Amino acid sequence: MNWNLRPILVAIWRSPTGALLVALQVALALAVLVNAAGIVQQRVQKVGRPNGMDTPNQFVVAVSGFTREFDYTAMLATDLAWLRGLPGVVAASVTSAVPLLDSGSSAGIRNAPGLKAGRQANIFEMDEQGLAALGVRLVAGRAFSAEEILPPAQGNQALPQILLTRALARVLFPDGDALGRQVYDPLDRPITVTGIIEHMHGNWVDWDKLDHVAIVPRVPEGPQALYLVRTRAGERDALMRRVEEHMATSDPTRLLLWVRSMSSIERRAYLADRNLAIFLTAVTAALLLVAALGIFGLATYNVAARTRQIGTRRALGARRGDIVRHFLLESSLVTTAGATAGVALALAAGYWLSVTWQLPRPGLLHLSTGVAAVWIIGLLAAWQPARRAAAVPPAVATRTV
Repeated sequence: MNWNLRPILVAIWRSPTGALLVALQVALALAVLVNAAGIVQQRVQKVGRPNGMDTPNQFVVAVSGFTREFDYTAMLATDLAWLRGLPGVVAASVTSAVPLLDSGSSAGIRNAPGLKAGRQANIFEMDEQGLAALGVRLVAGRAFSAEEILPPAQGNQALPQILLTRALARVLFPDGDALGRQVYDPLDRPITVTGIIEHMHGNWVDWDKLDHVAIVPRVPEGPQALYLVRTRAGERDALMRRVEEHMATSDPTRLLLWVRSMSSIERRAYLADRNLAIFLTAVTAALLLVAALGIFGLATYNVAARTRQIGTRRALGARRGDIVRHFLLESSLVTTAGATAGVALALAAGYWLSVTWQLPRPGLLHLSTGVAAVWIIGLLAAWQPARRAAAVPPAVATRTV
């Protein structure tokens, strides 16, 4: 096999503009591909992480009183009794916030009195059916009883019990089991941990403490109320329609604000991440296509410009495989030069993105996969022009001026 590179390098040196432009296209495409792949992988993992809840079988109802006659406590009692009595409803609870809705409250929880700063956590106020409505798994302890649920807070009301996610419990008590131990609020009042939740997501999907969740036994303050409803499998949509119709007409002193499934809330929470992944994938595909077209165009131009030389080589005994190999090797050299520059550009761009936006730097796997991808694309793009060059008969080629 003849791997003489000198004629190829001389040909590129004599007319470097096209090769340089194609190499720059390859470098840019590779830099974008490598960094975009890391970002897309991160976003896909973020969107796909489990939230710990029974999302496909949950929906949320938001209502709010607006008249002088409005009675918040009476409304809660009436609505919850009606919701829990519906066939197909597993559990229903009033809640101070909805997981993944990008709205709620957080607070610092301390594992000892006198500490200035606590561990930040998502805080949810729920009643005795809160855990069942969430569909989360309790790995230790117990849920709240109806007798333990406090009325809406009047000032800074002390809390006797609290439920923690396992992630939060491990941070607060890294040396052992958190069940039965005490945590402290900002006023240094003790709260007993009565249960540990296996896993649950809080309010803000971009927060690094998303799984640090605490649930307290208290009815949220009005006049707005959020009801989290969990249904049997396959009955959510029908129950949503029935609940929406009832809530819109049953009480003239309040307004129905919205009814949403937890699935739609989750989709909306990760919409920006999905859109970014789709956008980066489309941009990367477009750049790879442009690079492939550049390689194809350069190879096609070289074949047309060197028809006479091709014919001469064929007349001197060069086989078709030699001609194909020549143009594929020339394309590979241009692609390699672009890939080399692209690796350096990808590393520089990855460093800047990690420092500026805390995005992941490209790893060896992404770099090697990216280089292999542009190499394969380069060979495929040059394959057809190379075959066309090899198909030119020697007699016709030598007569071409």
